[in-house]
Amino acid sequence: MSSPIKTRLHRTRPSAAQVLHPGVPRHLAPVALTLVLLTGAMLWIGGAAHAAEPAKVAASAQVPVVTLGSRAVGSGLSLDGSLQAVRQSTLSAQASGRIAELRVKAGDQVKAGQVLAVVDDRATQAGVAQAQAGFAQADAQLANARAHYERTRELREKGFMAQAALDTAQAQLRAATAGVAAARAGQTQSSLAQGFTRLTAPYDGWVLQTHAEAGTLAMPGSPVVTVYAPQPIRAVVHVPASQQALALAAQRVEVLLPGADGRWVTPEKRTSLPAADAVSQTVEWRLDLSEADGADQVPGRNVQVRFVGAAVANAPQRLLVPASAVLHRGELTAVYLATAEGHPTAFVLRAVRLGADHGEAGVEVLSGLRAGDRVALDPVRAGLSGAQVAQ
Repeated sequence: MSSPIKTRLHRTRPSAAQVLHPGVPRHLAPVALTLVLLTGAMLWIGGAAHAAEPAKVAASAQVPVVTLGSRAVGSGLSLDGSLQAVRQSTLSAQASGRIAELRVKAGDQVKAGQVLAVVDDRATQAGVAQAQAGFAQADAQLANARAHYERTRELREKGFMAQAALDTAQAQLRAATAGVAAARAGQTQSSLAQGFTRLTAPYDGWVLQTHAEAGTLAMPGSPVVTVYAPQPIRAVVHVPASQQALALAAQRVEVLLPGADGRWVTPEKRTSLPAADAVSQTVEWRLDLSEADGADQVPGRNVQVRFVGAAVANAPQRLLVPASAVLHRGELTAVYLATAEGHPTAFVLRAVRLGADHGEAGVEVLSGLRAGDRVALDPVRAGLSGAQVAQ
């Protein structure tokens, strides 16, 4: 009896269209539901299109342009370099033995005098104990020799001892004094040998690299730990020997620091080594950065160094583009070129090949542009849809 009832209830259950439109006949309900869905979709599309109009209007950015022209600039040189810590030390073992403890790892911060590694010092400890015992023995012999000399001298003054006995006592006192000095030197030597089994940080800084592990056999001179101080820091660049005269005659030297801001800074001090490397035929330049410029910089990072020469009247004419107008995307180097009136778009992307960087004057263009071309100064905004040339 339950089956007919369930069937009857199932047949009388209203459909989704009848719920939305109760007055619509049952056979027209699917058509009504389709019309409702189509109407909602059209309203959504219309609303989205209406909302997109402000975004399209906002994207119509006004981009300033600059007209390129050839100008005389001084000779310059741009090279790649790297940052280097002025105080960087590789600590080596001074005693032979296995490394019993390596208390630091790369990246750890250390303080001056902190123990970084310990070499097995059982042999040196025995040497220290032996030296201490030898000093105690020599000191006792000295006390005995001094007492014997005093007694002999008193007896000699009273005529009970011969002069030879006094001379012998005096010689024994001198020998005992020398023995104490030798024992003290041996004690100092053993203490130094004991100190050689401990590697300590020479200054506050960071551990750059570890060259050994605990259990490794250390020999005198074998590197164990490299530490460096974060300040001061310098940029190091290797100038080809053929360009050394140009670098020496540069009006100023600038370093492009790594980072998001990409600042060009002037070093506080620049030093050129007096000799060229026999293999690479380059001369090393060391450019010391100020404490403010070197803050948050770490050794090993790449930098760009440019030697800017003074402008002269007879300098060759070069086509320059502002550095801010250049767009770098992976291997692509390009600018946005303003088109003539009537073109569908105001800017087109043009690949270029650049040469030397002349600082504030701009970057030399080797190919891709010519004098009279108009280039967008803001390549990011010029790439937006609807961007226009600022009037």
